[in-house]
Amino acid sequence: MNPDSLVVRRSRWPLWAVLVAALCLALYLGRPALVGQSPARSAVDLLVTGGTVVTMDARRAVIENGAVAVRGERIQAVGPEAELRQRFEAKSTLDARGKLVLPGLINTHTHAPMTLFRGIADDLNLMDWLNQYIFPAEKKNVNEEFVRWGTRLACAEMIRSGTTTYADMYYFEDALAEVTKQVGLRAVLGETIIDFPAPDNKTLDEALAYTEKFLKRWRGDPLITAAVAPHSPYLCSVPTLNACRALADKYEAPVIIHLAETQAEVDQVRQRHQASPVEHLLKVGLFKGRVLGAHGVWLSDADIRVLKEKQVGIAHCPESNMKLASGVAPVVKLRQAGVAVGLGTDGAASNNNLDMFEEMDTAAKLHKLHNNDPTALRAADVLEMATLGGARALGMEKEIGSLEAGKRADLILVTLEHAHAIPYYNPYSHLVYAIKGGDVVTSIVNGVVVMRDRRLLTLDEKAVYQKARAYRDQILKSLR
Repeated sequence: MNPDSLVVRRSRWPLWAVLVAALCLALYLGRPALVGQSPARSAVDLLVTGGTVVTMDARRAVIENGAVAVRGERIQAVGPEAELRQRFEAKSTLDARGKLVLPGLINTHTHAPMTLFRGIADDLNLMDWLNQYIFPAEKKNVNEEFVRWGTRLACAEMIRSGTTTYADMYYFEDALAEVTKQVGLRAVLGETIIDFPAPDNKTLDEALAYTEKFLKRWRGDPLITAAVAPHSPYLCSVPTLNACRALADKYEAPVIIHLAETQAEVDQVRQRHQASPVEHLLKVGLFKGRVLGAHGVWLSDADIRVLKEKQVGIAHCPESNMKLASGVAPVVKLRQAGVAVGLGTDGAASNNNLDMFEEMDTAAKLHKLHNNDPTALRAADVLEMATLGGARALGMEKEIGSLEAGKRADLILVTLEHAHAIPYYNPYSHLVYAIKGGDVVTSIVNGVVVMRDRRLLTLDEKAVYQKARAYRDQILKSLR
């Protein structure tokens, strides 16, 4: 049969037959049957609409009248509101008009339960602060219940000021993890191992057994990443560091450690081991896996090269370092060398708050002054350190730190309606130099709203504050 003749015959079918055939074909292909008909919208759990979306993605896209679509624990799409409304049908919608929408902030170093020691001892150098006040107060007061209530207070403060992920090292870390998960925050939590009796474990063997049980319990949890946390090169012997590395390797867990925080620490380690803290940890093999070093103040150029080569993250804690007069970390050099640098508050006993917006503002200004260069650390750089940079320092940049499809749905909404936020020109400048933690109105972690319109949804704040005040009286009595 001539193919041309077949085409002619088909072209002479009645119009109704042509329409039926077209409809059947469209249904078969899953496409709209009629011209102009919109495709079916995909179902999502949450659509955040109308805000200025500061994505922190590779292009540093800022989307006016933007939207974020969330299904389950992950972001499905980020883009213009009009486009996402056409694509998605949401069970719930959050109106973000007049607000900035950005990734949740990442606090890369703190000691959450130490909120209960806020203001206990100030205006001291690190070693006096630790040996004369903090260690004695911990010995007399820290137990599992102390840790639970201190963590609740810390979580309330962090949620209220925009933190959605934090890294911690303290004692009774399993209890800390339970509270953090109940509250709904994301965290990398390190059980502290130290070469003298601690509040939870009195010997190294006890500490390692506790930590192994902790690592097993939380392995694979969507919110909690369990870590091993040798306190520091000056309070952990070589056998202790080796045991920590072996345990971390066994469970593919990260290591968190205080690193080169003070000149006194560097001198002490050099006297004992004839090496800087970084060189010492390199020699003992601690850097063979994922490591987050807290502070990194006293680092040589050679140290920085090691950190880059071994992909060690650094948690920069400017306010704590300033308050204890520990020094100024070489953040500009670290970033130029390609070391992943995040921001941390340190514990509330040495800061004295967990507000990452304050930390951003301080970091930017400190390094401009220290480098005698107003361009040394720009607002966009500092916001990156508090979001995607922090995620890199934790080895979690594929999961959190920016608003992108496929990543975990950790985001915050910041109001622009307060006097100090008016007028508004530039999102990076505003977020670092003008916005305060109290401007965060809504926080979402892993797709779950944990604060809406400044109301915490996962904590009984009144009970937490009442208990914290009771602990104050107990702590004061213990130090007399």
